[in-house]
Amino acid sequence: MQIRDIINRLDTDKRQKLGEIIRFGAVGAAATLIQYGVYLLLVGHTHVAVANTVGYIVSFVFNFYASTRFTFRVKATAMRGAGFILSHVVNYLLQMGTLALFIGIGVSKNLAPIPMFCICVPVNFMLVRYFLKH
Repeated sequence: MQIRDIINRLDTDKRQKLGEIIRFGAVGAAATLIQYGVYLLLVGHTHVAVANTVGYIVSFVFNFYASTRFTFRVKATAMRGAGFILSHVVNYLLQMGTLALFIGIGVSKNLAPIPMFCICVPVNFMLVRYFLKH
């Protein structure tokens, strides 16, 4: 049985959710790479919190437009923007806490964002989906 056959057996709602997850993964991967790239460019020149914050802001702008237009295919409204901002404030705080934790337990500054992303990206998906779809 091929993947296409499995997908065709899904009802419309499940197919739509699967599409969202796949599109979120693509947008999330790009946003994560943007954030990590900016972080790596800055971490040697400034404090890790500043490097992560600047990377997060750059990634946030890309992520909002890509999430509304591509991932969830909804119109960008003030209400959705406010929800997106709220979900990202929660995610940002979680990132800062986990980044500090991983650096505190001895993970190098250059590698500490990797386990941070592993924790924060799934949480962010649930928050963003909730705020953009409701």
